[in-house]
Amino acid sequence: MANATTAAPAPLRTERQTARRTWPLRAALGVVLVVLAVVAVLTGDLGARLLLGGLGLLAAARGAGLLRAGSVPAGAAAVVGGPAAVAVAVVSAAATGWVLLAGVPLTLLAGAAVALARGGAARRAGAALLVWTVLVGALLAGTLVFQGTDRAAAVAAVVAALATGLTAVPLLVAAAGLRAVANTPEPPRAAGCAGCACSGGGCGIPRA
Repeated sequence: MANATTAAPAPLRTERQTARRTWPLRAALGVVLVVLAVVAVLTGDLGARLLLGGLGLLAAARGAGLLRAGSVPAGAAAVVGGPAAVAVAVVSAAATGWVLLAGVPLTLLAGAAVALARGGAARRAGAALLVWTVLVGALLAGTLVFQGTDRAAAVAAVVAALATGLTAVPLLVAAAGLRAVANTPEPPRAAGCAGCACSGGGCGIPRA
């Protein structure tokens, strides 16, 4: 016989509750990425340093989240690399240029590899990103050889800004979808024991 004093299990988080908690975070992250991209394009060397530093801070925060979730290699790399990027951005504009020059194609290549490994639609996106990575790498290499380091670093900063802005798009779209889910009304709850076995004493709980 069931015990009437037994505590009921904690209710699971509903889809709407999860959406209400998640959509502001995704929207804020998307807006931050857009702002970083615009600033990087409009303000030259300062923008490149702000872009690298901002991305470093976001990477460190993401790495901490990955570590809490148990993804140690990726989380540790982000936690170490993020602050290092911030330090480079603070210390030197020239070093920032070199980091972007090397980091942009490597980051695009890593993203393409991850997408290709997932298969399905992500695999097609990964193949397209791989082609873009080759083109960007060739552009940066050609600029470096024929126009020098400063010009190549400036091109790398623009490419990084464009990639950052594009990354914001799915975040903002997802945030809009989650907000729509969060704003839908909760379904009406079932009314007590009406019409169920409990109303006839079938639940086994003594009634007064």
